[in-house]
Amino acid sequence: MIAVANRIPVNPEHAQAFEQRFLDRPGQVERQPGFVATHLLRPTAPDQPYTVLTYWESRDAFEAWRASPDFREGHKGGHTLPEGTVTGRNQLEIWEVFSRTGRVE
Repeated sequence: MIAVANRIPVNPEHAQAFEQRFLDRPGQVERQPGFVATHLLRPTAPDQPYTVLTYWESRDAFEAWRASPDFREGHKGGHTLPEGTVTGRNQLEIWEVFSRTGRVE
């Protein structure tokens, strides 16, 4: 299993619009082979980014999602956010899960 974090710097003034766009997303990722779970992490300080955390059965499953038409469909529409919502480049991080306790919901 892998965990993927997409860290997105968001202007706190537009946080509500960013969160609503995430909640209104088409939801294609949930139907992808190898998808396990997703979480949107809200920052607790204004200088921290939002983090979209997903879990995948394998790196191949994640890369297949990124190369899919569903990925492009699910990521279009950023223009619907107010100008200045995203304040910098996102940062993608990928880890292999080598130990696990509890459950991912």
